[in-house]
This record gives sequence, C-alpha cells and structure tokens, in this order.
Amino acid sequence: MINLGTVFSGIGAIEHAFDRLALPHNIEFACDNGERKLKSSLEKVLSSIKEMDDSEINEYLTQLYEDECGVNYIEQTYRANFNIHNNSFYQDVRFLDGRQYEGKIDLFVGGSPCQSFSVAGKRGGLEEARGTLFYDYARLVNEIKPKVFIYENVPGMLTHDKGKTWSIISKIFDDLGYHWTYWVLNAKDYGLPQNRRRIFVIGFRDNYEDYFNILTKPNPQHLNIHVDDLLEKNVDNKYYLPEKGFLRVIDPKHKRHVALNGKIGRCQVANQQFNWYGDMRFETDIPERLLDDDRVYKGYYNGVFGVTRGLTPRECLRLMGFSDDFIIPENVIDQKLYRQIGNSIAVNVLMEILNQILETGIFNNDRE
Repeated sequence: MINLGTVFSGIGAIEHAFDRLALPHNIEFACDNGERKLKSSLEKVLSSIKEMDDSEINEYLTQLYEDECGVNYIEQTYRANFNIHNNSFYQDVRFLDGRQYEGKIDLFVGGSPCQSFSVAGKRGGLEEARGTLFYDYARLVNEIKPKVFIYENVPGMLTHDKGKTWSIISKIFDDLGYHWTYWVLNAKDYGLPQNRRRIFVIGFRDNYEDYFNILTKPNPQHLNIHVDDLLEKNVDNKYYLPEKGFLRVIDPKHKRHVALNGKIGRCQVANQQFNWYGDMRFETDIPERLLDDDRVYKGYYNGVFGVTRGLTPRECLRLMGFSDDFIIPENVIDQKLYRQIGNSIAVNVLMEILNQILETGIFNNDRE
C-alpha cells in the first residue's frame, strides 16, 4: 500500500493515475483552494489560528473560505472521484503543517503556479523562496520527508528570469536532503494526442540513493491515436457555435488561439473552449436537431458546408488521460470544468513516471 499526499491537487491527476494502474494506495491528504482568494489578510489569518491545533485550523479555514469565497468546486470534483477523509482535504497550502505527516507519506506530489522570486538570483535557498507557493511545496517536502516527491511545472520555469528562478529552485532542491533529477516530457509522446510539455522533478530521499541511481527516464512511445478517436458520438447542441463563434474560429487571424480539426490537440489551457478559444471541430455531417436549431450557425469553411463546435468536458478529460469512469459532478458547470481540466496534469505521463519509480523497488523497502 502506497501512502499518497498531494498539494495543488486539482481534480486528482496522480490519484487517477494510481487508479488506472490499479496500484493499491491510500490518500493521506490533498489540498487545493479551488482558485479562490481570501479577503482576510495573511496576518489576520495567522493571528486567528495561532492557538489552534491542525484539525481546528483546517476546520476554521474551510469555513472562512466558504464564507468569503463560496464553494470549492475543485474539491467537489475531487471528492466525487476519490476516497479521502473529510478532515484530510485542506483549503490552503500556506497553513498546512507537514510535520503531522512526517514519516507517513511514500509519495508527495504537487505543481505550484510559477511565480517570480522577489530577490531572484541571490541564491538564498528556501528563505529566498518565501512568499511564493513554491516555498510552501518545498517547505512541506522538508517537513513531511516523503520517500519520493514529484514536482510539476511548465518548462518555462527553466528559463524564467534568465535562468535565475531555476537556479534558486535547484539550490532549494539540493538543500532538502534528496537526490533529484528532472525530465521535460510531452503528453503526445505517451499516448495522448496533445502537445503538452511539462517539467517533472523527481526526488528520492537521500537514504534511498541506491534506488535513485537506477531510476531511468521513460522512453517516448509512438502515438497511434488522434483527437478524432477521443470524440463523443452524440454531442449536445450547446457545444455548437453561433454565427459569431463560427466566423471567429474559421478566421485565419485567430489561428494562434484556435486549432480547427487538428490531429494532435494544442496544450489544454485553463479557459479551453470558453469564448471560442482552443481546439475546435468543423463537422459536415449535420443531424436534423442542429439544422432545426436557429442558435447553431451553419456556414461554409473552405467551400464546404458545416457547423463548428468546441470540445466537450468529457472529450477534454479524455485528452488529459482521464478515463470515462471519472465522474463529472452535476453541479459543476462547464466553464469551471474546463479550467479544472486545463489546470490538471496529463495522467498518461504520470503513469509512465510512476512505472519508472516502481521499477526501482523503492516502495517495497521499509528503510527509515
């Protein structure tokens, strides 16, 4: 049984990777604020929780976020799909004390937003990262001391601020007591027809050096499916575009923002399909229900008569490697789903990384 902890958990990409691989695991904790921002200042929150224990802090923050920001829809999608104790989902990584999980986590996973470092380049280690969400990820690695961690981010982190950001991050990883490496992997090389490059940092705790030394980067695979293979057969009328949307997506001026009938999808983005942005489909086989729908525009593209539509949330989930048994909660609207999916991690890539970690045998060893 592998004990898993995640932050910036989103809709649970690593958890779904475990499910698809049928790996026995236990979710010890997850954490995501659901893209909500507290109105209360950091100082006010810290003052309010200073006499509370971990459970009381979690309960207080859950209520505070609900009062100030409303529902955490990411948490609702997460809970619809994964078994986690009610008190083990945290709302804010900044106030999560990892020491309560020290020695209890085999694999710790997260991918913080890439933020600037206020004094980048001075190589001040963990203190230099304070005030950024990466700081909290690194702090939690230091407090939890998992056997293995996986950190995910955009490859632009390597060159951000002329390389100064990566220099600081590297120094922090060096100081955490882990042997680590990083791989830049693309989803299209691991069974998903999507051009999505991401950096993955994999760290093994120092006393597992012999296992780390046999860790190897996953080999790219030949892609044998296209976006067409992931499309639903019956799509609701609401996903088909009106005249304004139709004319926008066929206009070459917008090709930087719109891909039409691509075999390999563009990288999923947070606002995928919203405001006629993202991967779109032009269809010439028009069912009667669309012909009868005045909202749906019927027109010509390259001299061919047809309709255009965006990808559905289910199709976007498929493009990210989520199987069709992944539950879409009824109360989570499409606009929020697109953001949740676009902010997630390609599941197939995580599966390959997991397989490489598993091959080292590290999770079969009880060494402390």
